[in-house]
Amino acid sequence: MTRAGIVGVTCDPVWMHMFVDETERGGHLLAATLVAPAALHSTRSLMRSLLLPGERRVHFKSEKDSRRKFIVSRIVERTFEVVVVSSCQKGDSARAVLLERLVTEAVDRGVSRLVLDSRDHAGNARDRVVLARTKARDAGIVYEHIQSSAEPALWVSDAVAWCLGAGGDWVRRISPVVTRIEP
Repeated sequence: MTRAGIVGVTCDPVWMHMFVDETERGGHLLAATLVAPAALHSTRSLMRSLLLPGERRVHFKSEKDSRRKFIVSRIVERTFEVVVVSSCQKGDSARAVLLERLVTEAVDRGVSRLVLDSRDHAGNARDRVVLARTKARDAGIVYEHIQSSAEPALWVSDAVAWCLGAGGDWVRRISPVVTRIEP
């Protein structure tokens, strides 16, 4: 496990929340932002403060590069920790494998709540089947799908996933908050 740019940083393993979003550019990648309960309010406030008038959510796919750079700088300033698992494969089977790896990481870190960006009904159902066969329930992890417009903490994961999928300088910009979990 490596944390780009930061050595020796650990999260308080008690009652952590994990917010998960994805990208499928160049394979499949899940980005999971770790947030302690005491930091939930400030995380949500920070992300809401980045909304432009009329926006319901920060969605990197829809932002201009200048806004992306600004948002990334705010995320990096805040020193979030975002766990990333990835695969060269695409599709539901790749997502299932990555979700299982992410749950193992969540259990190891003492995560109590796993929030996934809601997809369509069938996609959410497939996720629930995968999660049911993991150690999530045995470890006391509660999981749910939430629309990204309703949970600003998901926007951090969206930004990280987009940057890593875009590659190049975006990877450099976001790397201080990224912890990659190798297969």
